[in-house]
Amino acid sequence: MSDYTEADKKHDVHILHSMGYAQELERSMSSFSNFAISFSIICIMSGGINSLAQATSGAGGIAIGLGWPLGCLMSGFFALALAQISSAYPTAGGLYHWGSILGNRFTGWLSAWLNLLGLITVLGAINVGTYYFFFGAFGAYFGMEDTLMVRVLFVGAITGLMALINHVGIGLTAKLTDMSGYLILAAAIGLTVVCLVSAPSYEFARLFTLSNYSGEAGGNVWPSVSSGWVFALGLLLPVYTITGYDASAHTSEETVRAQHSVPRGMVSSVLWASVFGYIMLCSFVLMIPNMDDAAKQGWNVFFWAMDSQVNPTVKFVLYLAIFISQFLCGLATVTSASRMIFAFSRDKGLPGSSALAKVSPKFRTPVAAIWTAAVLSVLFVWGTSEVTIGEASAYAIVVSCTVIFLFLSFALPIGLGLFAHGTPKWHAMGPWDLGAARFKIVAILSLVSMAVIFVIGIQPPNDWALYITLGFFVLTAIVWLVFENKRFKGPPIGAEVAKRQAEIAAAEKAVGEV
Repeated sequence: MSDYTEADKKHDVHILHSMGYAQELERSMSSFSNFAISFSIICIMSGGINSLAQATSGAGGIAIGLGWPLGCLMSGFFALALAQISSAYPTAGGLYHWGSILGNRFTGWLSAWLNLLGLITVLGAINVGTYYFFFGAFGAYFGMEDTLMVRVLFVGAITGLMALINHVGIGLTAKLTDMSGYLILAAAIGLTVVCLVSAPSYEFARLFTLSNYSGEAGGNVWPSVSSGWVFALGLLLPVYTITGYDASAHTSEETVRAQHSVPRGMVSSVLWASVFGYIMLCSFVLMIPNMDDAAKQGWNVFFWAMDSQVNPTVKFVLYLAIFISQFLCGLATVTSASRMIFAFSRDKGLPGSSALAKVSPKFRTPVAAIWTAAVLSVLFVWGTSEVTIGEASAYAIVVSCTVIFLFLSFALPIGLGLFAHGTPKWHAMGPWDLGAARFKIVAILSLVSMAVIFVIGIQPPNDWALYITLGFFVLTAIVWLVFENKRFKGPPIGAEVAKRQAEIAAAEKAVGEV
């Protein structure tokens, strides 16, 4: 950070002022920290491990050997397109701002709600996954029973700790997510080596062998479907894991040289997670003694394979590293969700906006937004854990919906940017520039990927996700037409930016920035 000059700082602040916002948050995150926060949320040690059964109990080895890179490629299209936009508009809650600038008030408001709902419920899903990993790895040591009370108390405790760390400043959070970046890489390498050493043989052909384990053969992780569909369903493992890179954009106002650092953070986090995740999961598949037996284990496949193949002491060390990585994944997600709430609230897009948009002068963090994100995610876990809809749990269906919401919140500004690129709405590209032709190709591929993700995401057992998604859009239309269309003004644009200069100066003075 010693090379961050006064001129760099003035440029970052000038860009923020030109979009009508004050430098209230503390701009102290390095380029690496911006990468690390997205890399921590992607966390191949979380989704890559907790959702393994989507592959091993679906299409088998080919779901990793071919499915993982294919799913990562789809996520990569989104990351490249969003990186292009983020370089031009480096603000907290970026997706909301981009949806407004490149479209209108409604598209910005819709982007915000889609992204916010996705972030809150994904935070709950991450922490539930952390609970189940802890329960499987260490539950026997503590005599734990998997009850609703234990689950909610555990999730509430770790979410509260995540919120507290975020509360006391971005400096501590950045240090921990920096450490998380190194820890994830070290744990992935360690697990890869252990798997390869423990493998009874190296049957590389299994990585490209399609075996339909849907139905009872795969512990009913998926209902009985055709081989083509079971392979398609396995794409949800990489697609659901390689997400969260919008965190780099949400922390734009806290990142130095944001126009350069943010797009690089988004793209590099996806690239490194994809590569290390692929190597790690391929080695795990090679370690499995028998694919048919592994498929029958369902969601317990990771612990089953580790118990049968790995030394207990080595296994304990790996489990500890994985658990810490998963905790830090949740920590980074609290940061991302709270910045989205803060950014949307300062333009009066949420109830209680005046409180949610306040920044602590002492800690330079949006304290109310942080704790709101934490509380809402715990309530989501509590409210859906014991409820079923049809043959699936409400929790699983809502998680499926909200991952769809997340990708829709990515696709909306990308689609708008596809048509706005090179027009008066988006005439000035950022310094990180793919070029008009390449951006349009990537944007189109992102929208095609969105269609694929949506179709796969609403298949059984999560077919209720379609009705919930449609219901959300109907409710959204009603709320917008009846209430928000008259009230919500959106972010400052054009002459509104100049009118805010006095407010900007007052806000920065209140937090000691000037």
